[in-house]
Amino acid sequence: MVRLKLSIVRNGLRQSGGRRAAYIASAVVVLLLAAFLLLGLLVLRGHPHAASVVVPLTAVLALGWAVMPLFSASGDETLDATRLVLLPLRPRPLVRALLAASLVGIGPLFTLCLLTGSAIAVAHGPAGAVTGVVAVVLALLTCVALARAVVTANTRLLSSRRGRDLAVVSGLIVAIGAQAVNFGVQRLGSSGLAQLDPFAEVLRWVPPASAIGAVDAASEGAYGTAAAQLGLTAVALVLALRWWSATLTRLMTAPDSSTLQAAEPAAARAGRRPGGWGLTRLLPPGRVRTVMERSLRYAWRDPKTRAALVVSLAVGLIVPLFNALQGSGSVYLACFAAGMLGSMMYNQFGQDYSGFWMVAMTISSPRDALRELWGRALALVSYAVPYSVLVCVATVAVLGEWGKLSEALGLSLALLGAMMATGAWASVRHPYSIPPEGNRNVAPGQVGLVWMAIFGGMAAAAVLSAPVIALTVWLHVAGHAGAWSWLLLPVGAAYGALLTVTGLRLAAPRAAARLPEILAAVSKG
Repeated sequence: MVRLKLSIVRNGLRQSGGRRAAYIASAVVVLLLAAFLLLGLLVLRGHPHAASVVVPLTAVLALGWAVMPLFSASGDETLDATRLVLLPLRPRPLVRALLAASLVGIGPLFTLCLLTGSAIAVAHGPAGAVTGVVAVVLALLTCVALARAVVTANTRLLSSRRGRDLAVVSGLIVAIGAQAVNFGVQRLGSSGLAQLDPFAEVLRWVPPASAIGAVDAASEGAYGTAAAQLGLTAVALVLALRWWSATLTRLMTAPDSSTLQAAEPAAARAGRRPGGWGLTRLLPPGRVRTVMERSLRYAWRDPKTRAALVVSLAVGLIVPLFNALQGSGSVYLACFAAGMLGSMMYNQFGQDYSGFWMVAMTISSPRDALRELWGRALALVSYAVPYSVLVCVATVAVLGEWGKLSEALGLSLALLGAMMATGAWASVRHPYSIPPEGNRNVAPGQVGLVWMAIFGGMAAAAVLSAPVIALTVWLHVAGHAGAWSWLLLPVGAAYGALLTVTGLRLAAPRAAARLPEILAAVSKG
């Protein structure tokens, strides 16, 4: 099985020079990072709070092993156990072989370096050294077995359309994790490593971090505690292997859910179909409601639209909230959420791909185009406004500046309205194609058009928001902010609504007149 994995990796690298270059570059970066972290852990040796660092580090490593394969399973053929279903192997030999194959790669080598450095940082004396060797082996095997068990249990999901969409948002998970690590490092730099002591005391009894905790206990002469902590990691390893074996057996013998669904009577499947989308049932019947429901379904089902939505939601919250938690934030950064969500109004017709021809067939007048744009705008407003309010309230709560809540909300709603107006105009005047397959978000030859539409629209939105910004500045300069700042909320909301209505009304006639050009632009690639 190890030779099979090496052959798969070798044959994959032979496909193209770009793939080989990417693999070598990533391997060099990972190894350099591993060497840097290993050196840092060796420097911690002898530090009174070394255990408070290495024990949580081991827990974070185990969490990464359990979660990250879910986002990379589609790019690693060796993680799909169903490819081995025809091999004449029983579950136990197959588990042993796959476990050995899982120890081959850059990830296990990186983990081995960190676990070795963690053990060396807290190991003292012969007992600590011997315990460290056993602890590193147990922790590494537990991480790998846990990763394999989690992936095997979710193989059916990962091989489906929704499972493959997890890879699209993996960059978002990394970005959030990087922000969390950055925030934690800054807090540790200002408060010291002693702040990790309470977490380490709990995590030293959670496998596989308990294995590194056993090294520290053995070095201090607490051999009973060390044995108990090593035993916890060994039990966790056995449970992970048993879970893996059971899910592997069920995966190899159970029928595929997609086959069962295909064999299900059509009447039974039709009976489960929902009749509407929650609050959209409150809308009057007509084109606006239909377009709104379709847009909401796109946001939930289309992989690239959903990925853009998730990124906008997360980044719009991370930027103001993390800056506020770090003490360097401002309530006005809460407008970042409105800006991120408002940018989704751009290129509305490109989200339909080449299927826009069906929409174009239903537009015969500017009135039809206006209703089409209204439905798309209302679908975006239905979650953009509540989320912008939520981000403003959360940012103000963290900063403790409740007197500026109305200012933040007013500016956010005005900016959102400006982005909706310019987004509707840009969707009509500068549409571009989004390839439905692959990782590209723009068709070849349209990159310049994309940058022009987005940055031009954002600059125009900033200009359109200038009256509300100027009013905010004037209230502070004139010293009336405390008494009259509440006016910014209704003024910003009304101004944003006015901009949205105006933008849609101006864009609708253009959309009705440029349907062939829009269809040609969104159908490229």
